[in-house]
Amino acid sequence: MSLATPLALIGRSALALLAAIGRVTLFAGSAISHVVRPPFYGREFLNALLQIGWLSLPVVGLTAVFTGGALALQIYSGGARFNAEAVVPQIVAIGMVRELGPVLVGLMIAARVTSSIAAEIATMKVTEQIDALVTLSTHPMKYLVAPRLLAALLVVPLLVAVGDVIGIFGGYVVATGSLGFNAAAYLKNTVDFLEPLDIVSSLVKGCAFGGIAALMGCYFGMSSGRGAQGVGRATKGSVEAAAVLILAANFLITGVFFSI
Repeated sequence: MSLATPLALIGRSALALLAAIGRVTLFAGSAISHVVRPPFYGREFLNALLQIGWLSLPVVGLTAVFTGGALALQIYSGGARFNAEAVVPQIVAIGMVRELGPVLVGLMIAARVTSSIAAEIATMKVTEQIDALVTLSTHPMKYLVAPRLLAALLVVPLLVAVGDVIGIFGGYVVATGSLGFNAAAYLKNTVDFLEPLDIVSSLVKGCAFGGIAALMGCYFGMSSGRGAQGVGRATKGSVEAAAVLILAANFLITGVFFSI
């Protein structure tokens, strides 16, 4: 094997990655343009709100409450080594609002919603329902992608806000019920420690993560291969891409809001 062979492999991989990034970018630009231009399909939008928002509340709530409780226990246990147990309410609040709340909600949405969107659209492609939409002069991007993207952009920040509150409540229950904290003092420390920038960053992350989750589901669904294997690959790829992009976006947004 010559020296050029591994270099050629690296080059092909880099070109394939750049081509994929270009395709996703063009798809995202097209989807956003369809969001802001008529016609609008209100029924599809309301159904997407229900599927992404309301039906995601149970998994978001359970994830947040257990995470908040576990975070309180961990901080108390770690703080006890340095006689710093009193910082539990402050660290739970900032940890949930800045990082854990948005990221966990984003990953839960990627697991639940992104996979569902990808599987649904990929199945429509396999069964030629998307071709039927084109035959009926209905643009697939307008009918399938735009309502889901708009719904995710609007409702995921609300889910993040709910997750933040429930996570802090989980820490409050554990701290006051098991760790001996005074309830009123715990709530006061939580409210006093949080700043408006923390809340704004959490909601911005929710909006970004919702957009990523919806776009990845729609993109992989629209570009899936034929047959059951194509649907399976589209579903798996959409969740993997959404999870990685959510974590990368979290790093970038955190750097924008809290860089020194």
